[in-house]
Parts: sequence; C-alpha cells; structure tokens
Amino acid sequence: MQVKSRHHLRADEIDELEAAIESKTGVALGGDAYEMVELAGEPFDVVLVDGEPDVVQFDEEAFLTVQGANRHEPSRGIVTVDAGAISFVSDGADVMRPGIVEADGGIAAGDLVTIAEETHGKMLAIGRALVDGDEMTGDSGKVVESIHHVGDELFEFAV
Repeated sequence: MQVKSRHHLRADEIDELEAAIESKTGVALGGDAYEMVELAGEPFDVVLVDGEPDVVQFDEEAFLTVQGANRHEPSRGIVTVDAGAISFVSDGADVMRPGIVEADGGIAAGDLVTIAEETHGKMLAIGRALVDGDEMTGDSGKVVESIHHVGDELFEFAV
C-alpha cells in the first residue's frame, strides 16, 4: 500500500471521529494525536491514533481496525464465533450462521461489526452485517461479509 498523503486531523474532525467510534463500538479512543493517512488505490484510509493504525475509514465511515479492536476492546457491535470458525475467519472468509455463538442484539443489517473468537475474546476480523444481530445465530447462511481480517494488507500496514 502506497501512502498518498498524511495530515493531522482538526479538533472538529477528531470530535466527530471519536463520537462515531464510541457510538458503534463503545470505545472512547481519547488519543493525543490523530493523523489521517490517505492511501493510493485503496477503498479505505487509515487514521493513526497516537501513531498506531487503530481506525480505518471506508467511504467516510470510520471503524476500528482489527489491531484497534484488540487494543481498545469494544463493548458493542461484536459477533462471537466458535473455535471451528477461527481459521476460516482469520483467512478472510465471510461469517456463516453455524459458526456464531453470540451476536450483539443492537446490530442492524448494514452495520460494521467486530468478529471475535469465543475462547480468548481476541478480535479476528471486521465485517459488514448482512442481517440484524438477533437473526445471526442459526443453522445455515452467510450473515457477515468480511472486509478486513488478521493478516491482510491493512493488518500488516505500517508507516
């Protein structure tokens, strides 16, 4: 990934970003320095929070990266998968109903969500919900489209 530009965010942009992240994930970032890193040819940009790539911005929609979710431990918008789903989700597979053990009831179809593993609570991926949270458990069907996962280009991103 090639960096197109970097700039620090204004105070009003920081307030807006922090409010968006907190409303979706329950995380109060509270960083001292926020820097937007615009990437050439990518469908997202990265926001460095105190030098760490904690936030990703998809078409003006901000959300935590996998690293950011593991660093800040979200309390909302979480889909938890069982041990059998870990290798698939970590490789970027979409999340299927049989692998889900729990989903936040506040999730609405279209929301960005954090996908966590059941045993240790580690975050494996970020995805977009295809159904509401209370419809995620069951026997068949794809319910979360994976858009960022452990080991992908964004996960490996460093400046």
